[in-house]
Amino acid sequence: MIFLRFYADEGEKYPNNLAGVFTCIAPWNFPLAIFTGQISAALAAGNGVLAKPAETTPLIANFAIGLMHKAGVPKAVLQLLAGTGREVGSVMTSHNKVDGVAFTGSTATAQIINRSMAINLAPSAPLIAETGGLNAMIVDSTALPEQAVRDIVASSFQSAGQRCSALRCLYLQKDVAEIFKTMLFGAMDQLRVGDPMDFSTDVGPIIDEAAKSKIDAYIEVARSEGRLIKQLDAPEQGTFVAPAVIEVAGIEQMQEEIFGPVLHIATYEADELDDVITAINATGYGLTFGFHSRIDDRVQHVIDHVEAGNIYINRNQIGAVVGSQPFGGDGMSGTGPKAGGPKYIRRFMKPEVHSHPDADGSQVSLGSIEQAFEKIDDILKKELENQQLPGPIGESNQWSLHPRGRVLCLGPSVDDAEAQLKIARALGCRAIAVAPNVKDGVDGVISHETLAQVSRLDAVVSFAKNAVWMRKALAEREGAIVPLLSEKDYALWLTREKHVCIDTTAAGGNAELLAGE
Repeated sequence: MIFLRFYADEGEKYPNNLAGVFTCIAPWNFPLAIFTGQISAALAAGNGVLAKPAETTPLIANFAIGLMHKAGVPKAVLQLLAGTGREVGSVMTSHNKVDGVAFTGSTATAQIINRSMAINLAPSAPLIAETGGLNAMIVDSTALPEQAVRDIVASSFQSAGQRCSALRCLYLQKDVAEIFKTMLFGAMDQLRVGDPMDFSTDVGPIIDEAAKSKIDAYIEVARSEGRLIKQLDAPEQGTFVAPAVIEVAGIEQMQEEIFGPVLHIATYEADELDDVITAINATGYGLTFGFHSRIDDRVQHVIDHVEAGNIYINRNQIGAVVGSQPFGGDGMSGTGPKAGGPKYIRRFMKPEVHSHPDADGSQVSLGSIEQAFEKIDDILKKELENQQLPGPIGESNQWSLHPRGRVLCLGPSVDDAEAQLKIARALGCRAIAVAPNVKDGVDGVISHETLAQVSRLDAVVSFAKNAVWMRKALAEREGAIVPLLSEKDYALWLTREKHVCIDTTAAGGNAELLAGE
């Protein structure tokens, strides 16, 4: 209901939208909220919608679509297409009459969708993807133990850990690690694993037998290696996995997201905080992050340096609220914009695109582009815009805009490239221009192979009429999805969003700690 009201209000701000057709593909873990959120945003932007639920949740999707039709949404505008991703989803993301795709699910599936769109859809067709993450939390020695343990348990084991925002890797400062483990294990012992229809149940089942088998196998490997340090009991009948805690040296030891009630614990020395942040950022994911500390300077340092879309201070890191905590990640955790945020509905609007003749010229080398980027890597701005969003008493919700990072401005003309470069750098992006005869940039044109190989690329801007090959080249890349921007309002998408939620009631305690180190 909150999604419906929020996007309806947002849609009123843009009464003359260009309409198209949007494919919306939702996950099984939030089969009503995310499903209706994607649809309502697309409808509010003036689109017709093809809606596909997860294979395991078609009944609730059918019920939701029925309510929307009953409320007055024409059946010709909103259609439910249930089925498998292979048989139904692949068609919905490759039909040439689809103008954009909204997807929530795994990073691997998002890449498959991106490559299908690159081959079959218009180069300007947006992909709005919210994917997974290796979400971390750091707890330092000044944290309030009772509060931190409460938030660790909630973040790790609510919904049986089947949330994309769930805590996967906990870093405990060594000074307090053993105390925290004792309290954490005691709190876990109070959890009841069982039928979610029972009011006393804390942890329910895993979605299906295949998922359960994968998680069980992972835990057994950790047990055989002596790294399983805590596990509860679970009913033998049904797809239950008992909450488990596994020791790791650090987040770099985790090769993939385990989508269940499995918490990994690592420890760190007080002077290793920056090393921990570097390791977390190096995963390439950036969905949610939590930090428990009562030292304000340290909190701000972490906020400034952790690369995550949603940061939670002295509280749990799940349960984002529409309008207060816009949700979505960076890097391999999503494309942006944030769901429930001020930019989301704009991405569902059919873009007005530039279409300029392609440029001719000699091909530039990969090395020349990398060298050009290295020369301007120091011009990044930290923050472009900041808003305090509404929320309950005792909670601060801060939404901010930041430059996207490394941006290629590809013209195609020298005037196009230099104008794009000026806008991108004004926003704080590490941008370079590549076009024939360009003065401030790399002289020439880029090839398919080179575009696919440029390192640490965050966005590409081009007004070229023949841009299909560019979209294909970007889709071939591993890692984060890189957007190709050709619309007139491309500057909107040269920024990324960050949300910081702080439990301000947790600031009590030793006044000397609050003053900083």
